[in-house]
Parts: sequence; C-alpha cells; structure tokens
Amino acid sequence: MGLFDRFRRVVKSNLNDMISKAENPEKMLNQLIVDMNEQLIESKKSVASAIADEKKLERLVTQQVSQGEEWDRRARLALKAGKEDLAKEALLRKQEYASFASQYKEQWEAQHAAVENLKQSLRGLQQKIEEAQRKKNLLIARAKRAEAQKRIQSTIGSMADNSAFDAFDKMANRVEQIEAEVDAMAEIEDMSTKSSDIEKQFAALEGSSANADILLEDLRKRMSEEGLLEDKTKGKTEETQD
Repeated sequence: MGLFDRFRRVVKSNLNDMISKAENPEKMLNQLIVDMNEQLIESKKSVASAIADEKKLERLVTQQVSQGEEWDRRARLALKAGKEDLAKEALLRKQEYASFASQYKEQWEAQHAAVENLKQSLRGLQQKIEEAQRKKNLLIARAKRAEAQKRIQSTIGSMADNSAFDAFDKMANRVEQIEAEVDAMAEIEDMSTKSSDIEKQFAALEGSSANADILLEDLRKRMSEEGLLEDKTKGKTEETQD
C-alpha cells in the first residue's frame, strides 16, 4: 500500500541522512526508533481514516437498503388502495435505492478488504518496531565493541614501525648495563677494601714486633746496668779470647 511505502521512504531517507553525517551509532539508533514511532502514529491516523470511510459506506448501504424497503412498503400500500400508478412509482423508487445499495455495498466490500489489509500491515509494522526497540541495546553494544576494536587496530597500525617498542627495549638494555656497571664497581671497591685491610693487619703486626724488640733490649740494658742480668755480650768476648 502507498501508506507503508511512504513510511519506508521516510525512514530510509532519515537513515541515509544520519549515515551521511556519520553520527554516533547510539544516537542514530535512538533517533531511528523515534522516527519509526512518529511514522507509526501517522500510519495509525491513516488507517483510522480508512476505517472511518468504511463505516460511512456501511451506513450508506444500510440507508439505501432501508429506503428500498420503505418504498416497497409504500408500493404494497398503494396496490392495496387500488392505485396502481402510485404503486409503480414506488417500485421504481425501490429499484433505484436497491441499485444504490448494490453500488455502495460493492464499494464497502472493497474498502473493508483494504482496511483489513491495512490493519494487518499496521500490526506487522508495530511488531517490527517493537523488535527494533528490543534489538536497539544489542546493536548499541555491538557498535561500541566494534568502535573499541577499531581504535585498538588503529593504535596498533600507527605503531607498526615498532619505533616506540625499540626505544623501550634500548632503554631497558641501557638500565641493565648501568646496573651491571654499578655491581662491577662495587665488587672492585670491595676487593680494594679487603687488600687494604690485609696490608694494615700486616703493618700492625710488623710494627708491634719491632716495638717489642726495642722494649726488650731496653729492659735488658737496664737490668744489666743494675747487675741483675749478666752481660751476654761481655761473656761472649772473654770466651773468644780464651
């Protein structure tokens, strides 16, 4: 029907317009649902108007049939009264209304069939819009997921030359080299410290031994002078002379 062809054209036009403007998918889907509901309201008004036309035709059929029955009653009444000419006139009027009734009935039947088709199409349209409303959130979620994937792929593509990762690896290697150098310097310093400690220990021992010899010699000299200790040097001289 033209009614629903117009509905599809309006919705398709709005959709193409939104796509051409590259609007946010969520906003676009919400607006599409709004447009569908607005067009549904207009479609309901058109169907209601068609139903009203059907009812009007139905009343006209009823009126023509009623008028025909009335002129049939009058023809019978005139015939009983012996007025054949009047009865004939009444029958002609009855025939006229019967013809009108037949024409109106044909139009009413066609309108009734059209209205039933419109009602069925309207119910189908309502179901599709309700289904679209249910699917809207799923489509929005899919759109957001696709957009996130697109951003990730774009990021990966922009780093395809690996320059950032190479720089990062070089910096990591440099840090490891500095750490190794620090460890080496600490080890060398520890070795130097140990060597110095050993030298100090030996120097202390040597210094202590020399000092002890001096003190011992001084003590021996003093005791010899005091006659408390025989002068071994003198005794050795006498033995040599003998």
